[in-house]
Amino acid sequence: MIQWFKDGKSLPKRYVWEILLGAHEQFVQEESLVTLNLEEGMTCDVIGDVHGQFYDLLHLYSLTGEPTHKHCLLMNGDLVDRGSWSVEVILTALAFKWLYPKFMYINRGNHETKEMNRTYGFEGEAKHKHGEQTYKLFAYLFTAMPLATLVCATQPPSGKTNNTILSPEGRKRYFVVHGGLFSKDGVTLDDVQKIERFGRQPGQEGLMCELLWTDPQELPGRGPSKRGVGIAFGPDVTQRWCEANGVTGVIRSHEVRQDGYAIEHNGLCTTVFSAPNYVDQAGNKGAFIRIDASGSQKYTQFDAKPHPPMKPMAYASGGLASLLM
Repeated sequence: MIQWFKDGKSLPKRYVWEILLGAHEQFVQEESLVTLNLEEGMTCDVIGDVHGQFYDLLHLYSLTGEPTHKHCLLMNGDLVDRGSWSVEVILTALAFKWLYPKFMYINRGNHETKEMNRTYGFEGEAKHKHGEQTYKLFAYLFTAMPLATLVCATQPPSGKTNNTILSPEGRKRYFVVHGGLFSKDGVTLDDVQKIERFGRQPGQEGLMCELLWTDPQELPGRGPSKRGVGIAFGPDVTQRWCEANGVTGVIRSHEVRQDGYAIEHNGLCTTVFSAPNYVDQAGNKGAFIRIDASGSQKYTQFDAKPHPPMKPMAYASGGLASLLM
């Protein structure tokens, strides 16, 4: 299938539907907050936004390796929109989910939503390549995607743990979510797990919206969002939330970082972004984060790869829109 895509061909519609229904069957068995325990010898690669950059995704997968019983992939939302191979990106990821449901994980991003897809290209691309009914099936599937993943080390931490926040069992664990934290204190992991997500769009407020839309800020406290949706949360907010929930750190995506990743909020909040040279003009590197069974992290950067002559947003309704989203 991947070679078929590289050759510029479209998958027959019946196979697209089989992949979508097969992946949906796996998503509906998962909680809104997935718990992923890294047993001894296992690793998990956390991948940020890829935004329809299929040829960069192939390069990325060559660096991470495919999912296996010793190696998980966790894609942290925004697989589609902007890049003009969003269908190929999402079908590849969903095929892995169908094949390896316990080793391939996908969080929903703010672009796995109808409103974003209408504006930033995925709706037009999906309809162009596979018809309106297929787009509706994609939109239906997006509402089944989990909203966050708790990646839990099962081995004791390696090295010093001074000031490191650990789980009640004394292990490291990371809250992986597309956007970030909340407009109020007191939200628990249990609250996230209980969110009713099926059939729902994130809307303009509430926990689901904030999980998908918020951003960190340098100043303490909370502030307005530059996006007009969600809020911005400061390092003190992150500290309190991690301490209250026994979380070693928040890993999120949602924003370009020139180095592909950035460690923020005194090490408690890390942004990872995996679309290098975003929309063919940002000049940034991509990155992914590898977590092992002791909770140690390793960061890998990579550069953009050439792609066929198709501009970003080729299927979008309103031309190239703001890069902030």
